[in-house]
Amino acid sequence: MAESLLGGSTGPGSGGLPELAAGRHPEGPESRPDEPGGNSLGGHGGHGGHGGHNLTGFVIFLASESLIFAALFAAYIVFKRSSPLWLPPGVEGLEVREPLINTLVLVSSSGVAWLAERALHRRQLGRFRLWWLLTMAMGSWFVLGQAREWMGLPFGLADGVFGACFYLLTGFHGLHVISGVLLMALMLWRSFQPGNYDGGEAGVTAVGLFWHFVDVIWIVLFALLYLWQDR
Repeated sequence: MAESLLGGSTGPGSGGLPELAAGRHPEGPESRPDEPGGNSLGGHGGHGGHGGHNLTGFVIFLASESLIFAALFAAYIVFKRSSPLWLPPGVEGLEVREPLINTLVLVSSSGVAWLAERALHRRQLGRFRLWWLLTMAMGSWFVLGQAREWMGLPFGLADGVFGACFYLLTGFHGLHVISGVLLMALMLWRSFQPGNYDGGEAGVTAVGLFWHFVDVIWIVLFALLYLWQDR
């Protein structure tokens, strides 16, 4: 499943059983890549055959990740409401300007990723790679900005409940951003393999969904950590 999802190709004959069950021959006109609606570079093949099953599983995975983040958000709110000493001694709050810039970069990268997916759908591989690479650069910028912020903070992981929550939440999200950039790098590399998209674009679609998910999670995190600083 993982190979067909990330590779964007479901392999020859992957749709044979469903077609036979429907009374169609696997080699019939509907399965030809050069026909409208077939599994061509710009078609919707990623949503048919095994690709559709893989995307369904991936959406379930994202739903489970959402529950984990929701639990962390709820714990943060409860701790903030109930802790008598919330901020570490000598800390009055978090600086917002630099995190806001990083947030704008990360959120904007979702639009760039969408442009890349649109270009791939139109068989414009050159534009796809350009927009995809720009998305990776914006994600890397965010990670570096987060690292710079960590190095400049006057508190650490062991400095009270706030310190533990802050580093846990931002660190866990940062791992997702890094994972997204690495998955994008894999998709970029595979885009140079001949025939990689003959079976559809499920891999790129899945990574795009993951990236949009990471961006939405950060918007919630930014509101909780940086905008909601009073008690």
